Amino acid sequence: MQTLAQTLTSQAVSATLSDLLLTLANTSKEISLAVRHGALAGVLGATEQENVQGETQKKLDVITNDMLKDALAAAGNVRGIASEEEDYVVEADKNGEFLVCFDPLDGSSNIDINSLVGTIFSVLPAPAGELNEQSFLQKGRNQVAAGYVLYGPSTMMALTTGQGTQFFTLDPNTGEFLLTQDNVAITPDTGEFAINMSNQRFWEAPMQTYIADLLLGKLGPRERNFNMRWIAAMVGDVHRVLCRGGIFTYPTDNKNPQKPYKLRLMYEANPMAFLVEQAGGKASTGYDTIMDIEPEEIHQRVAVILGSANEVDTCLSYHGQDYSQEPNVE
Repeated sequence: MQTLAQTLTSQAVSATLSDLLLTLANTSKEISLAVRHGALAGVLGATEQENVQGETQKKLDVITNDMLKDALAAAGNVRGIASEEEDYVVEADKNGEFLVCFDPLDGSSNIDINSLVGTIFSVLPAPAGELNEQSFLQKGRNQVAAGYVLYGPSTMMALTTGQGTQFFTLDPNTGEFLLTQDNVAITPDTGEFAINMSNQRFWEAPMQTYIADLLLGKLGPRERNFNMRWIAAMVGDVHRVLCRGGIFTYPTDNKNPQKPYKLRLMYEANPMAFLVEQAGGKASTGYDTIMDIEPEEIHQRVAVILGSANEVDTCLSYHGQDYSQEPNVE
């Protein structure tokens, strides 16, 4: 099996980008170890702090954020970083070629129940000039690499440099990420969907109707049965989609009119959209292709619908219809 380094060489990835991706991989090994130690290391539970989104930070949120921030600052090829756990962009190296956006521990609400969590990252070219938030506000199409590391029964990395999507598995004996699946391909059709059903009453009418038709199964207009899956960690749900197809969505809702979207564009939606598109799938907000969105700020949130191409198209066809009904509000 090829190592991650050998795969990057075979793809003719530049030396500086290869070094950056290996830095991310090596740091993820340390994160994997910290996650595995869990309660034994006293790293479970919440802090008394909130991040910029007003979410209570878990201890491991802070620990993993610092691990990545320190590693990228020392790498020498990173101009700046943007993280879910940082209020503002952070300068790393004035001569760095790249910007890195990341969610250090996606699904951290799963930490205390020993369920799936992961690290999501996006790599962008660093523009010339002074580093500021505007430096990061690039379309997802500008990404030169993206991926995630899933901390589960095995530690796995999904990665794209624009040459398809690959899976790597961490060999605990050698400490190397080994290529275990090349050219990951998402099946165009699916019988699985992933959505947080507890928010159903808050969705827009198109999504309510689409999910209602899925639930009707063979008796409904889709004329076949669908299964629902929900891990409550984007990294886990998207990994399942990449492995066996499916549609994952966190749609617009009006539970909190000031926050109609859940997932962050720069370090969740864009990197996942890049991985999914490179595997033959599609990623949309319901109205716009995710990677074509012009970002307005680093912590911007968007609706997400991604996965098997034909099923995403079907979901989008509901959004193209004339729905005047407003979603129910309690």
